Amino acid sequence: MHRILLIEDEQKIARFVELELTHEGYEVIKAEDGRTGLELAEKGGWDLMLLDIMLPGINGLEVLRRLRKTSDAPVILLTARDAVMDKVTGLDMGADDYITKPFSIEELLARIRTALRKRQAAALPVLTVGPLQMDIARHTVSCMGENVELTGREFSLLQMLMENPGIVLTRDALMEQVWGYDYMGETNVVDVYIRYLRSKIDEVFGIKLLHTVRGVGYTLRENTHET
Repeated sequence: MHRILLIEDEQKIARFVELELTHEGYEVIKAEDGRTGLELAEKGGWDLMLLDIMLPGINGLEVLRRLRKTSDAPVILLTARDAVMDKVTGLDMGADDYITKPFSIEELLARIRTALRKRQAAALPVLTVGPLQMDIARHTVSCMGENVELTGREFSLLQMLMENPGIVLTRDALMEQVWGYDYMGETNVVDVYIRYLRSKIDEVFGIKLLHTVRGVGYTLRENTHET
């Protein structure tokens, strides 16, 4: 469950947003002034924050300025319709998005989903085994700095191998994870796709990363010895 911190002093708006977000499956904690909101924000553990700019105590832009020293959690500003400079300043200070009051809950939910997807994508790792790199978020693979074009299934198979470098994965394990339990195609499909990967990586770049462990399965490791 995603945790959202809502910093909003207008009680009717705060209650409405809280009810709608809770209904959508989010955990919502509210703060009614800037100082309390900042204290909660700095404790961490938030997947996203909704931050009103016009707050008592400490205004929203100051909360954002201080928060960005310690947190990179997504922040969506809640702004007045004519607060153009506040929007610009907020984005320059590290806000991820803004929404103008009055807003529809559907638009707010869409902006929340977008911000959470971006955060999730940014958190995906870049896998590296020897000269081979895989950027999961961008769905790209490169070797020795050159792009490697892979199909979706080839990418998924290589990802599983790169996530387990040096570990021998059985054909059954690869089949279940990449093709699914209910796959009804050729039984040698794993071997066929390993050959595809070798033709695009090992053979093209003159290296040996994909290794066969006879009678067991396959492993990916940086090694110059044939197996």
